[in-house]
Amino acid sequence: MADVRVICAIGRSGQLGLGGQLPWEGRPERVFTEDVERFFEITRGHVLIAGPKTVASFPSFARNDRVIVEIRSSDDPEEVLAGFPNRVVYVGGGPAVWDVYAPYVRHWDINTLPYDGEADTWFNPAWLVAAGSRRG
Repeated sequence: MADVRVICAIGRSGQLGLGGQLPWEGRPERVFTEDVERFFEITRGHVLIAGPKTVASFPSFARNDRVIVEIRSSDDPEEVLAGFPNRVVYVGGGPAVWDVYAPYVRHWDINTLPYDGEADTWFNPAWLVAAGSRRG
């Protein structure tokens, strides 16, 4: 079975998204750009599965040193993950994907950023409770 993980950033109050993107998207402060750099460093050499919008947002360089797989809500998570035995698989894409994959996640790497502004999407602590409940 794959070693399933999530790496994500949240705001101080659990903010995840605003209008379909990260609420701090485009902010030039070093703490925000370091978070993006950290994401690409940690996922290097591994498998990254995500929904179509997230996959489309990855820069072209990201495809050179990680396997990126587009998934859909109709895909069976066990079938998707079975395609990567003994690999580290990061699940990206936010709430719709994490609602489905949380029971398979072994490790959540959550970086809290100094953002305390507006959001329309929030981190759900229930994902952490579900984590690992379906690992075989």
